[in-house]
Amino acid sequence: MKPSDAHPTSETSDLAQLIQQDIAAAGGWIGFDRFIAQALYAPGLGYYSGARPKFGLMPDGPQGSSDFVTAPEISPLFGQALAAQLAQALQVTGTRTLWEFGAGTGALAEQLLQALGDRIDRYCIVDLSGSLAAVQAQRLARWQGKVEWLQQLPAEFEGVVVGNEVLDAMPVQLLAFDGQAWAERGVVSHGAGFAFEDRPTPLRPPLLDSVPGSVTEIHPQAEAFVRTLAQQLKRGAVFLLDYGFPEAEYYHPQRHGGTLMCHHLHRADPDPLQLVGEKDITSHVNFTGIALAGQEAGLTVLGYCNQANFLINCGLAELMEAATLPQRAMAHRLIAEHEMGELFKVIGFAAGEEFEALGFVRGDRSHTL
Repeated sequence: MKPSDAHPTSETSDLAQLIQQDIAAAGGWIGFDRFIAQALYAPGLGYYSGARPKFGLMPDGPQGSSDFVTAPEISPLFGQALAAQLAQALQVTGTRTLWEFGAGTGALAEQLLQALGDRIDRYCIVDLSGSLAAVQAQRLARWQGKVEWLQQLPAEFEGVVVGNEVLDAMPVQLLAFDGQAWAERGVVSHGAGFAFEDRPTPLRPPLLDSVPGSVTEIHPQAEAFVRTLAQQLKRGAVFLLDYGFPEAEYYHPQRHGGTLMCHHLHRADPDPLQLVGEKDITSHVNFTGIALAGQEAGLTVLGYCNQANFLINCGLAELMEAATLPQRAMAHRLIAEHEMGELFKVIGFAAGEEFEALGFVRGDRSHTL
């Protein structure tokens, strides 16, 4: 099959050369999940391994250019509200350790450490990016004796796990439907750059009501991550916040272009084969797949709802009442339907005894999963 959607680039960076070598070693084609893994996480070269700032409210700020902003950078009230849910989970599970995956600039860790205080003995950050870990360490220096960094989980652990915008950054596989058969869309070399190429595959999306020309994603790595948490978390709870949909919405025929998106200088584009290593590559989360992966591995689903309901259940409205007008305006972005309030969802799991989680008291949508 000939390469399609060619995207040659004039830049021959070390990362591009590494991926070209990877493609050659694999016989001329790699799956898109392998391409993302290299583009984002190749040691010293990938997007998240580089030192250029990624997080910020504006494309150009005092720390340099940035590509996107996450909830903790928008408002510290995000972490303060989330802390109410985490405090309840710590108390109910009888644990005193908080685990954060993909801590970014450390903004959420700072907010949670301030809000939770002596209710936690350890704050463990699991992050693959050495450059971001250095930024986090500087920001969290006052908690030097409480915060520690790991690159992988221990075989067994206890505590409460939180991950904000972690699942969307995990590599996905791309599937394409031409009206007759499904194919896996991978990446080949094309001059100095890359191109997509489709190959036959037995892989299928969970729902098959697709139209010709459809492209969509499946999420084996995100689901494997949740299964790993289930196997190794002996007592505690898990709260994951990200943008996404339940399965029926994710694979609806009208969403025939998939959800893959890139972010660079606060602009979104659908082309992951350009500016490789210089922009983020994400896809939305299939929360049904996440829920099933956790449940089948032994976790109990505590709830699933949009971010607006979750944060309001956790006391965000009361926090906003005590804030200044500019602070309220920023915090409103967290719950506004046209901003983050509806697109972003929260799912919670328990390892051990089930409990009524504060964040899902009103607006729980577990029945839609």
